[in-house]
Amino acid sequence: MSQKLSAETAMTATEARTELFTLVKHAERDGVSTLIHKRDDHALLVPLARFPAARQPGAFPSHVLSAAQRDFGDLITLAAQGQPQVLRRNSTPVAVLLPAEPASSALSTDTAAHPGAATAGGAVNNQADQDHGTTPRRLATLGDAVSVLTSGPTGGPTFGLSGLDAATGGLQPGRFTLVAAAPNVGGSLLGLAAARRTALVDRRTVLYAASGPNRDDIFRRIVSAESGGDYPRLKQGRLTEHEQEVAHQLVQAGDLLMIDDGSDLTAADIADTAPHMEGLALVVVDRLQAARSVRLPLSGDRLPDASQVLASLARSLQVPVLAIVDSDDPTLLGLLDADVTLTLTPTQDPAKVQVTVAERDFGTIGSAYLSPDLLHARFLDASAPAARRTGEEPARPLGSAVERELAEAALPYTSGARQGVPAAVTHVLAALRTALTNGNREALDELGPSFAEIAAAPPQLPDTAEGRRLAAALNAYNTTAPADASAQSDVAVQPTAGSSGHVPDAEDDTEREVELQPGDEEDEPETAVFPALKMLKDAVGRSKMHPIPVIRAEARESGPWPLISEHMDGEPRWVHPDVTSTRVPFNRENGKRVRRDHLDVPDSFGGGVMCLIDRNGSYPSACSAVPLAPNKLLHTGPLEAFDKASAGIYLIDIPQWPRTDMPHPLGRIIDRPDEQGRVWVTTPHIKQLARLVREEHLAAMPAIHNSWTGKANESLFKPFYEATRKARTELVEAGGEPYRAYKTRLSIALRLLWPKRQEQRSPFWRPDWRMSMVAEASVRHWMAAFKAVQAGHTLIALRNVDAAVFWTPEDTPPTTYRIGAGFGEVKAKFIQAGELIPEGDD
Repeated sequence: MSQKLSAETAMTATEARTELFTLVKHAERDGVSTLIHKRDDHALLVPLARFPAARQPGAFPSHVLSAAQRDFGDLITLAAQGQPQVLRRNSTPVAVLLPAEPASSALSTDTAAHPGAATAGGAVNNQADQDHGTTPRRLATLGDAVSVLTSGPTGGPTFGLSGLDAATGGLQPGRFTLVAAAPNVGGSLLGLAAARRTALVDRRTVLYAASGPNRDDIFRRIVSAESGGDYPRLKQGRLTEHEQEVAHQLVQAGDLLMIDDGSDLTAADIADTAPHMEGLALVVVDRLQAARSVRLPLSGDRLPDASQVLASLARSLQVPVLAIVDSDDPTLLGLLDADVTLTLTPTQDPAKVQVTVAERDFGTIGSAYLSPDLLHARFLDASAPAARRTGEEPARPLGSAVERELAEAALPYTSGARQGVPAAVTHVLAALRTALTNGNREALDELGPSFAEIAAAPPQLPDTAEGRRLAAALNAYNTTAPADASAQSDVAVQPTAGSSGHVPDAEDDTEREVELQPGDEEDEPETAVFPALKMLKDAVGRSKMHPIPVIRAEARESGPWPLISEHMDGEPRWVHPDVTSTRVPFNRENGKRVRRDHLDVPDSFGGGVMCLIDRNGSYPSACSAVPLAPNKLLHTGPLEAFDKASAGIYLIDIPQWPRTDMPHPLGRIIDRPDEQGRVWVTTPHIKQLARLVREEHLAAMPAIHNSWTGKANESLFKPFYEATRKARTELVEAGGEPYRAYKTRLSIALRLLWPKRQEQRSPFWRPDWRMSMVAEASVRHWMAAFKAVQAGHTLIALRNVDAAVFWTPEDTPPTTYRIGAGFGEVKAKFIQAGELIPEGDD
């Protein structure tokens, strides 16, 4: 229903031009509308909440405030003619100019155009509407709707649970989503998961309307989920030192999670509050109670009306509204009439809950399985249970009570919430939990020898409640372990990933073989096959950010520069814990003596061959979008969170990596921590960790204790990348000497970013650029291998920035890689068991 709202103020276009910035601020902050007239033209400056369509990028003409102030008279005329004009602060819409009748000071939330005008995404009106004093309805064209589909991902909030996010497509703006779950199933935890993800990870504003739990309950649940602390203990006010630290960090970072737990909370109260929250990204209503309660307005027979208010709120503000209802009764859910309904149902496996995703008018569109971790007030991702034949007895949980208790006792350490357990022991404990969760009896049996080794040399555990529980669980496990466990194998507990396995010789890869020589810093002659250095200099010189390619010699012994080392490349240099790697002598065809890997794959891996994956152009490919700071690095100290607009180096804690089938994401960086166990990393590795946290492969982002950063730019080397790709396409077919010259000049140009010898002249001296580029190559290499492992392929070695070895059926490379000769593609070579792994130009 349309309604007329009076403008708070009215003024001439000249007056409004002068006060434009103040008027926009009043519209943003206080919801004030202003009637503006210029002779016979009348327009209304209103908040975005009055015309939500203005938030859609490109839907209407838009102007930054400085330009709008300059052309204000023309904008008033256009708006009065029925063409909405959006006002922006930088790239963010903040207010809109709409047509207004001379005798009226406002338009309804559906206002769009001047009488008689019809615009795309605007409105139509007719004389009858004017006669009856109504406001025109805003209509959208098919082009407007199609633009939503073709504009790419919406970037809406998610739950941070990869399986559920894949099934739902995330929480869509303008849609009312209902989480339906019977009491004690954990429906509220999904609302909390979305709120945590949006506010704490994505750094966007959330309104958490709590009708039932109070703000203290919510905060304790967040601390429990983020720290891995036991929720029942937190309710008693007993926090460990780590949990207190997490709580303190949440207080500092939680200004984007706004909780309304006021008494008598109604849907109308929520709808009144939401429009005044700047940058609102998500509304969570926890919860709607099926049973009527006099104390709770959001209960009983009042729920259908409340759901209509919440659905209208979602559409008017174009934000997702997520509400939890403590019932899965189909009759009640039909009355609530949500756009999307997520129904949580317990399965026969107490470690899994099924979430069915249904959309109004379409019915069920997907499902996902979650693992309830109610002790820590959260859900985890879980794989679907195997189908059970009719009449078959329900499957019992895998593992003995002692094994399950050990996995639970180890969770604070395998999740990364606690530290103090040796990495090798953490890996074995993580493998135990994975085997129990996935129902993998074979993997569980294979852990016996590793636990026998732990029993022979018990680790020193922290003297805390968690440490004592883990010690007791380990002792109980070793006491009840099968008598022949120690006799099954003499395999020792593997060291931390990256501390063993492949340690390359100096001549292992092409780039290391090319030593810089005097004269390499000179531009190549015009006749050069590939003038790489000239191209790299041109790319940097073309940047509008005025890069600083050389740090002065007198400044290199202070600031961030002594902190940067070759180990920051993060190369994995990893071999699977169950695979034995031996370095043996090898003579190349040119007579040069080197060392190569011999990998002994155990019979437990089944039949197969080694498939060597060799990535093409790892370093130049990384140049396509490596985050760099073109100018100086400034000391920015400790950071509450990583800022995507910055790039540089960061001092962080080493995050715990629970998987044993992949190396640590930081590769060899973790081999050289400082006395506090911290390491310096570049921006590519920080972004990698953030992605792994978003996808819930890591429990939380490590704290940033120190930093040197500058404004980020990912396109500084992009022209160089494009030139390199074009040249390679032409020269790889030619082969022979031209292709070797191409590789040599490419290597020299990239090494000159940070020449090691002081006497070596160079047009560059930026260690941060060089190590960020190499780190970007390492990250891409690691993520490509991780994608293959997630798809079910077995990785047995990951090396340098371009070589991975998988155990596969013969002539069957991992399906996640593209075979070819171009950038982004790989070469695959199959090697029989017992053969040496070739490297470089072997």
